[in-house]
Amino acid sequence: MKIEIFSDFTCPFCYIGKRELEHAIEKAGYAGQVEIEYKTYQIGPETPKENAPSLYEGMAAKFDASIDEVKEMTKGITMRAGEVGLHYNFEEMKTAHTEKAHRLAKWTTQFGKEAAFTEALMNGYFTAGKDLNEDAFLLEVIVDLDLDIEDAKSVLSSNDFIEVLDKDRYDAQQIGVQSVPFFVFENRYGIKGAEPNEVFVRTLHQAAEIAGIKPVLKMVGDGEVVCADGECKL
Repeated sequence: MKIEIFSDFTCPFCYIGKRELEHAIEKAGYAGQVEIEYKTYQIGPETPKENAPSLYEGMAAKFDASIDEVKEMTKGITMRAGEVGLHYNFEEMKTAHTEKAHRLAKWTTQFGKEAAFTEALMNGYFTAGKDLNEDAFLLEVIVDLDLDIEDAKSVLSSNDFIEVLDKDRYDAQQIGVQSVPFFVFENRYGIKGAEPNEVFVRTLHQAAEIAGIKPVLKMVGDGEVVCADGECKL
């Protein structure tokens, strides 16, 4: 089953939606049968690439609000993140221009590491307050993934993979994506936003019919109270 995810590394609902999808895949029995492709969608292309303000400062300017008002706005998001096991640390977050991160993500795809790279960046950003504008953090993730740091540096210092980002933007326009996260299942069903888990489970089953796959039997319990080969465990 093919699922495309339009998202950005600094979108709080994208990380929540990503986790909802992962939980749904396990719950619905499709683990190991899903191919996920991440598609670039920058939510803040005008964000400074250097000396970017904190997230609170950026939101205050965007919404013409005070820092205290912004903190109130983020409380609901923090609670929603907690529902899927994520612990957001808005106090440490900084705004970020994510083009470099997206280009580097595209580079990791050839090594089968884009999913791990995406998880590391989102976890670092939302829970540890890592700055996605800093090459140092991006390269730290590359080292953790056991990829070539010199090749990664070359990608960061160039415009490599910018055409792939442009293709993702074109694809988003073609299907009318105007906000993220946005999930496309088998090019047939779409989910906009971090919907409740049951929405993802239902859509997975619908897409599975198109893909011609069935859920895998999931074993529960320890299997100790059984009879086999003419004997019963007593």
